[in-house]
Amino acid sequence: MKYLEKIQGLLPLGYLYLIILGLLKESILFYQLGINILKYSSITDILISPIADMASSPILIIVIITVVILFFLFQIILFKNSHKNWSKKLLGSYKIDTETDKQELKKKMVPVFAIMVAFELLALFIGLGIGEGMNINRRIDTQNLKYNYKIVSSSCEPTEIYMIDINSSYYFYVTKGDKHIKIAPVGTINTLEVINKK
Repeated sequence: MKYLEKIQGLLPLGYLYLIILGLLKESILFYQLGINILKYSSITDILISPIADMASSPILIIVIITVVILFFLFQIILFKNSHKNWSKKLLGSYKIDTETDKQELKKKMVPVFAIMVAFELLALFIGLGIGEGMNINRRIDTQNLKYNYKIVSSSCEPTEIYMIDINSSYYFYVTKGDKHIKIAPVGTINTLEVINKK
């Protein structure tokens, strides 16, 4: 029960870490496009950014689940083979003779696992930010964009656009035949129509 309470106490810190990672990813992505995204983000955008990233990139969820499963499999294999040389090298001077020793070792491995997951998430979010930013930049330069939306603004002219991102206050997009990124407040767009799924 104490173990569960400890995990519940760490959840807010984990979410705060995810928010920082979401901000880092968005900042890196938009920096490559010449935009300071923090100037265009509300507190709500910042708070939901990690959830939005995970919902839009199933690879994040798959990688996180895979790392957790691999950690537990590694633990099981390590404990079952504690008598072998490779296991003894990994464990160092720590000996597993009883069930209590196993429980103690499991508790000691939790911080190592937390650091490993934190580092993995950091690398993943930074990699996604760099990769997406470079990809969008290259596609804008070569005009190799799939114009996936049609907007009607207050001027009532339908325009095909490539939507880079949307937050609670702004649309970030490139119009067909243009290489400049436009930032439009949500209130200036009358309708947004999906014309080509990503």
